[in-house]
Amino acid sequence: MISIPTVTLADGVSFPEVGFGTYGLRGDDGTDAIVSAVQAGYRLLDSAVNYENEGEVGEAVRRSGLDRDELIVTTKIPGRDHGYDEARRSAHESLDRLGLDRIDLYLIHWPNPSVDKYVDTWRAMIDLRAEGLVRSIGVSNFTEAMLDRLHGETGVMPVVNQVELHPYFPQASLRAYHATHGIRTESWSPLARRSELLSEPVIGDLATEPGISPTQVVLRWHVQVGATPIPKSAHAGRQRENADVFGFTLTDDQVAAISALERGRLWGGDPNTHEEM
Repeated sequence: MISIPTVTLADGVSFPEVGFGTYGLRGDDGTDAIVSAVQAGYRLLDSAVNYENEGEVGEAVRRSGLDRDELIVTTKIPGRDHGYDEARRSAHESLDRLGLDRIDLYLIHWPNPSVDKYVDTWRAMIDLRAEGLVRSIGVSNFTEAMLDRLHGETGVMPVVNQVELHPYFPQASLRAYHATHGIRTESWSPLARRSELLSEPVIGDLATEPGISPTQVVLRWHVQVGATPIPKSAHAGRQRENADVFGFTLTDDQVAAISALERGRLWGGDPNTHEEM
C-alpha cells in the first residue's frame, strides 16, 4: 500500500496530495474499482450527484474495512439543486444514497452564473457544516471573481476549488489566488484525457528513469505546483502507479518546462458561460 502525504486545509482537515476520481465507475465493477483504490492507499474519493455513483462510493467505504475517519468522501451539488432550500434537500438525498452520516467535502459542482443562486447555495452549505452533516465545504469551477463574491457576501471562503487543471491549462493566476486566500487547488482531468499530453517530448524525456512513467511525471507536476490531482482508473496496477509519485522530484526548470505546454481549456468549460444542471 502506498502512503500518500497530506496537506492541511484552511479548516484544519488533513487533505491528501493525490485523490481518486470515480467518474464513470458504476455498478459492482465500479464498487470493486473504488475498493481497490482504497486498498492501494487512496484516502480521498471524489464523486458527484451527476456521476450517479454515490451509492457505489458509499458501499466501497463500508467494504474498505477502514475507520470512517480515515476517508474523505466528496460529493457535489448539481446545478438543478442551487438555492438554499434546494441545496439542503440535495445534501440529505446525497447522504441517503451514500449511506453515510456525513459528507466529508461538499462542493458546488458548477456556479451556473445565469441562474445566480450559488451564494444562496453556499449559505446552505455553511449551515450544513455547522450542523455536522458536512465537514469541509468548497466549490468546483469557480473563478476568482466568484470566490470573492462568496467571501464578500458570507464571510466564508471555500477551502477547496476543484478546476480543470493540467499542463495544457496550468491556471497559474488562479492557483496564485488560491495560495493567497488559503484555498486548496484540486485538479479534475489532471492527465488531460483524450489528448496527446502523455506523448509530449518534454514529458517523455523526464520519464526515462526506471519506474517513472509519463503519467507519473504529470501527476508529480500537479503535486509540485500545489494541486491535488484526482486521477481515475479501474485497474489496480494503474491505480498504484498514479499514487506512486512521491519517490522522485522534478526540478524547478522541469516544472516550468511542463507548464510551458500551456494552450488553454480543452473542453470549453468556461465557468462564466458553461451551464450544467
